[in-house]
Amino acid sequence: MTQATKSGQGFGIAVALGAAVCFGLANTIAGVAYAGGSDPTSVSGSRFVLPILILAAFAYLRKIPLALPRREAAWALALGVITALYTLALLSAINLLPVGIAILVFYLFPILTAFIAAIMGWVPLGLRTAGAAVVALAGLTFALGVRIEDYDPWGISLSALGALGLAIVSAVSGRVIANSDPMRATFYMAVGALIPLLFVVFAAGGFNRPESQTGWLGLVFTNIFYAFAMIGYFVAIGRVGAPMTTTLSNLEPLVAITAAFLLLGQSLAPLQLAGAAVVVGALIFAAYPRRVAAEAASS
Repeated sequence: MTQATKSGQGFGIAVALGAAVCFGLANTIAGVAYAGGSDPTSVSGSRFVLPILILAAFAYLRKIPLALPRREAAWALALGVITALYTLALLSAINLLPVGIAILVFYLFPILTAFIAAIMGWVPLGLRTAGAAVVALAGLTFALGVRIEDYDPWGISLSALGALGLAIVSAVSGRVIANSDPMRATFYMAVGALIPLLFVVFAAGGFNRPESQTGWLGLVFTNIFYAFAMIGYFVAIGRVGAPMTTTLSNLEPLVAITAAFLLLGQSLAPLQLAGAAVVVGALIFAAYPRRVAAEAASS
């Protein structure tokens, strides 16, 4: 491996970790916007504006055409609609649950992705992944069970629905737009997500603006962090591959739990933190063989 390659991989790992941190902060700071008077529908409706503007500006400055072939464009837009649904589900769950619990349930999506790919016959389901799924569910049950009576069942259901939505996007996107430029595919998916979310905002009576300066800061920064997270995630995939990026993304639940404690005063009991550690450990355990295989194939 050359020094330039090592440098590129180091940059990719740094970007992947940065994206995970930004995802965790974006979802946590949404709670600040809610406390300031906004709501999940309004935050969802504004979430994809900045990524679209950044990607369009980058393409313009680099003179990169944004057009995709018709079939890939249609798939990317359709996946954008699913992205809109799981985004609204997750942000609604965060409004009903402590952020750490909502993100823990949501972060079952990597294992759900593996099951969907196996059901479709795209990738075999290994015993390691199946075992990790059992352990992750046990850890999640432990984290929820300590204070289950305090949690809204609808919030848990919404977070699980969000996990399923992202799992569908993750599994299908790798098959139908794998050969596309990630930047252009991300642009189409962001557009596909923004349009239905704007309709939802309109149907709900319009954009619910925050009523305080803190609420506005929450709305602005949740969108800034999300834009950097979304774009950085795909930059990292281009540098170090999807397996490594997915593995490093498991940092997000830990970031969300910490940020929720610092910014929102939400804390988990020690036994719940132990359950969270089990969930994150199971996700890393399931992802590690894919990362090793990808590194071996690229060396």
